[in-house]
Amino acid sequence: MTQTRRTLEGKVALVAGATRGAGRGIAVQLGAQGATVYVSGRSTRGRRSEYDRPETIEETAELVTAAGGRGIAVVADHLVAEQVEALVGRIGAEEGRLDVLVNDIWGGERLFEWDSTVWEHDLDKGLRLLRLAVDTHAITSHYALPLLLREPGGLVVEMTDGTADYNAGHYRVSFFYDLAKAAVLRMAFALGHELGPRGATAVALTPGWLRSEMMLDAFGVTEANWRDALETVPHFAISETPSYVGRAVAALAGDPEAARWNGRSLSSGQLAREYGFTDLDGSRPDAWRYLVEVQDPGRPADTTGYR
Repeated sequence: MTQTRRTLEGKVALVAGATRGAGRGIAVQLGAQGATVYVSGRSTRGRRSEYDRPETIEETAELVTAAGGRGIAVVADHLVAEQVEALVGRIGAEEGRLDVLVNDIWGGERLFEWDSTVWEHDLDKGLRLLRLAVDTHAITSHYALPLLLREPGGLVVEMTDGTADYNAGHYRVSFFYDLAKAAVLRMAFALGHELGPRGATAVALTPGWLRSEMMLDAFGVTEANWRDALETVPHFAISETPSYVGRAVAALAGDPEAARWNGRSLSSGQLAREYGFTDLDGSRPDAWRYLVEVQDPGRPADTTGYR
């Protein structure tokens, strides 16, 4: 796939959880390929979610349109079934189809406690994290998939953190975080069994070390000077922009043979090798291979051969 070719003209996508981070990057890259993209979330110009951050779904929709697609912002809390049902009903009424569903709802960054056991972790926060990571995806799929199945060739992307192989052998942050990310991987596997015979495809997809708005803020840098963070966090050199995983989703959505991936766990770096796209700087970060071969063994940061 070339990055100037518009492969998704006439296609309709819903990116659930598109306010910022990977969701925003995916929505914009789907728009860059000509798609109509409904972007949902809770943070609007009139009201912020508990994150209390400046990014809004209206801004994401405008970025989609500016990229060449048609962005449509819809306020929705994906824990509230009635709101999700109304969102999908609107897409059905306005478009009559849904070709791509991206379940990127998360909202747990401020809830998990690093290296905290299940008995030490705040229980309310842990259970809230699970609801945000799991219930939201299940609710959205419940209402959206009948619309997606109206036309053959639909794609569902379950966004998570970590590949199935990596997460199977590594403890991820805490009991609740580990469980949440494993559950999303399994959702993609289960959806693959349910959708495959009906002409649609489901995959799990993980970015690498994502330079999201929150991550950049945490390191006190911007996208323009992100390399300044390498002085204190050298392995951040393998990081990638949200556009990279966005291009991964756009490549999948534009692939007439995407069914070959059905039920599988994929990464942005893996799909970059397969489809030939790059990150915005022209590189191809392969973060999960880097983690296994460089970071986890404690070797010095060196991205040679990994981007």
